[in-house]
Amino acid sequence: MIDLATIDYILIFSFFAITLGVGFYVSKKSGKSSSEYFLSGRTMPWWLLGVSMVATTFSTDTPNLVTDIVRNNGVSGNWVWWAFLLTGLLTVFIYAKLWRKSNVNTDIEFYELRYGGKPAKFLRAFRAIYLGVIFNVLAMAAVTLAAIKIGQVMLGLSALETIGLAGVVTVIFSTLGGFKGVVYTDFILFFTAIIGGVGAAYYCVNLPEVGGLENLLTHNNVAGKLSILPDFSNTETLITLLIIPLAVQWWSAWYPGAEPGGGGYVAQRMLAAKNENHAIGATFFFNVLHYALRPWPWILVALTSLIVYPDIASIQEAFPNVSEDKLGHDLAYSAMLTKLPAGLLGLVIASLVAAYMSTISTHLNWGSSYIVNDFYARYVKKNASEKEQVNVGRISTIILMVVSATLALILQNALQLFNIILMFGAGTGLIFLLRWFWWRINAWSEITAMLVSGIISILFNFTGLGIIVFGGVDTVTNQEIPGILPGWATYPVIVLITTTSWLLATFLTKPESRATLINFYQKTQPGGPGWERIFKESNTKFEKKDWNVPSGILATILGCFTIYGALFGTGYWIYGKYLKASILTIVVIILSFVLRKLWFRIKSDIF
Repeated sequence: MIDLATIDYILIFSFFAITLGVGFYVSKKSGKSSSEYFLSGRTMPWWLLGVSMVATTFSTDTPNLVTDIVRNNGVSGNWVWWAFLLTGLLTVFIYAKLWRKSNVNTDIEFYELRYGGKPAKFLRAFRAIYLGVIFNVLAMAAVTLAAIKIGQVMLGLSALETIGLAGVVTVIFSTLGGFKGVVYTDFILFFTAIIGGVGAAYYCVNLPEVGGLENLLTHNNVAGKLSILPDFSNTETLITLLIIPLAVQWWSAWYPGAEPGGGGYVAQRMLAAKNENHAIGATFFFNVLHYALRPWPWILVALTSLIVYPDIASIQEAFPNVSEDKLGHDLAYSAMLTKLPAGLLGLVIASLVAAYMSTISTHLNWGSSYIVNDFYARYVKKNASEKEQVNVGRISTIILMVVSATLALILQNALQLFNIILMFGAGTGLIFLLRWFWWRINAWSEITAMLVSGIISILFNFTGLGIIVFGGVDTVTNQEIPGILPGWATYPVIVLITTTSWLLATFLTKPESRATLINFYQKTQPGGPGWERIFKESNTKFEKKDWNVPSGILATILGCFTIYGALFGTGYWIYGKYLKASILTIVVIILSFVLRKLWFRIKSDIF
């Protein structure tokens, strides 16, 4: 526990006051209609939406997760989330304009645009609860868990005290301000979080115990963790940390903020954009900031923690007030922050509060939008007035907060929940990519994928079947049990079973009606060979435009090299490998110009 100085209290409470002020300021306009409350009237500019996406993904559990990864698997372990850049850029160059053209209120409403009949109605209602409540609550619980750990380590607060302080303020401005309040405060939260993160990294590297950057990079506890790529001589590590994320995970997994083809709160922001150009600009801006700008401050703090707190036992010794069930490597991030001086400490705590509030407020508004638009107003009370919908949204916001906070008291660490969410979405991602471009995919394809991935994940993760097939540790005898298949095969096997199942369901069930397919195509105009059969069999005249998906894929590849180049180049500048850093910097500059020209060929000027 640390003692805060007066300047720290001033910074923290000023921040609370500003965010609450924004919520009250926009509350009157946000309450006018459900469109205002959940999409801000579709008038948002690209830069504000892009910053909001970044602020949302910078949650309190993110630096904890990165710290957990680095301490266990080194810097290269971050490929488990760096790989999602591929789907992020596909969303930019291919799917963003399609989402904005669809003009739906939520990505769940999309189901009754793309599919028809009772299966589509079931899918929309089920996914509204499945994603808007169950998965949303899991994501918020992970963020709240991180806040609890920070509160315990840094301020000596109990779990309930942390939830009471940060959660109440967040739920107040989220309930009052709606989407506009969330996005406006995200702008403030983003810069607070970035300044706090960079400041913390700089100070931690220069702590006497660490001895500066040069000593950090040569320390025995750190030197083996620095590689950006995993050890190619270690087959299992290479497969787990690099090959599976790049070959399978990015396109097959559903994960909040990294959905293949866009979805969730990313789709919500694309739908809130002024037009297609602003939707594209927002998602590209988000991916640049998310992958190229933010990781290194967290990584540096994680590396310094390996010197100051080399193992869990040292963390426990330094912070005996932390409960046993919350001990883990992810605690090392907040443990390092206790070393910060007055002023910077207040700023960093404010930045962590900002990260928490930004993510939670987004999830609350996004989740309640599903509950209102895709469940209540669709199936409970179809003639609900705009005022009633806004009120239901506010009530559901409060309920979601209470449920997620309760779950957070049960969980132990961020990486645990990250892996669970990945497993539950394994194999569903390919549908989200193909459903825009292949007419044959129907509602039963998605229903099958969703149910199979969930059932198989439960069987492999929460029953003895997983240990039998993939091996593991017997919880009774604490002995290692060999499996039929290696442990790294768990995720690919779930993807294979899920993908095979939904493909079979697709061809064994009837396709969507021609009227549904034609209506969808005319509204979104995805183009491509996957719709040729509908062209030929329909009497309706389609406006066939040039298909720019090949150019979008090329732009995605160039974008990945550009952003990964910036990410790795920054790392090499930090590591003191100036030749590699200089080469990568030049390559990034050249690729940026090439990408810009290709981008303008795909789409008209974004700005």
